[in-house]
Amino acid sequence: MEEQFCEVGGISLCYEEFGVGNPEPLLLIMGLGAPMTAWPLAFCEQLVEQGFHVIRFDNRDIGRSTVLENLGVPPVGATLAGRKSAARYSLSDMAADAAGLLDHLEIDSAHVVGASMGGMIAQVLTIEHGRRVRSLTSIMSTTGRRTAGTPHPTVMRSLVKQPPTHLGREAEIEHFVEFFRSVGSRGELFEADAIRDSARAALERGSTRGGTLRQLAAVSSSPDRTRRLRTLKQPVLVIHGSADRLIHPSGGRATAKAVPGSTYLEFSGMGHDFPSVLIPQMISAITAITRRAAAAAPSPTPA
Repeated sequence: MEEQFCEVGGISLCYEEFGVGNPEPLLLIMGLGAPMTAWPLAFCEQLVEQGFHVIRFDNRDIGRSTVLENLGVPPVGATLAGRKSAARYSLSDMAADAAGLLDHLEIDSAHVVGASMGGMIAQVLTIEHGRRVRSLTSIMSTTGRRTAGTPHPTVMRSLVKQPPTHLGREAEIEHFVEFFRSVGSRGELFEADAIRDSARAALERGSTRGGTLRQLAAVSSSPDRTRRLRTLKQPVLVIHGSADRLIHPSGGRATAKAVPGSTYLEFSGMGHDFPSVLIPQMISAITAITRRAAAAAPSPTPA
């Protein structure tokens, strides 16, 4: 996998492709403060095995994509309160980044899979750029309604807490692991070593507290998407974990309820992470929803 770059509206996006030449393009959009490497390699490889041309990328303000330090760091209080004054850009801007990446790759439309904040971006992409989206899979995400998907108060305090950068890289990694002990999967589903590897990769690629807060402000200031989700015509799959404390499963349930004819899959004991044992079931469900999209697509007009 060779990292590549493209320019989208003044933003440089870093991306990777898997399974180039496969017939079905599938765009992965990752969540808050997480680079594209947070998509497990096994997840990408199993999608390729199902015939997908997989694209993953670093969102703006993370990894090797443009970090918008010139926009400043939004105040924590205003960010958590969802004040529009804290937002330096919107989820619509981030969805436009994703559409611009498809333009760069000369892909008219793709299946779109988003996790956490990436699920919100994927929802906005489907709402605002509907012709670009063949099917939507929203994982551990929510609708933007303030009473759905509400995180546990202690989790939010941990989310914006300054990591112990003065203690060195390993301390930062353990800080990340401890956060995921509070929001991740329960029991044997929690994979500390995988979380540790993901944290190390994120720090090596580039992760800043300012970038994370700017992304969080985009999320917290976004309007409720429920009404607009009701208008979607694409096949939609919603996946959530019953033990998610960062985005309560009510967020996934509200998303599925909002979209007519959607499919909802909830994993018992899964938190805000990707347990390896559950990945095959996720891939199977994603493949099924994309097949629904293919079956619903109009047949080509005879020449």
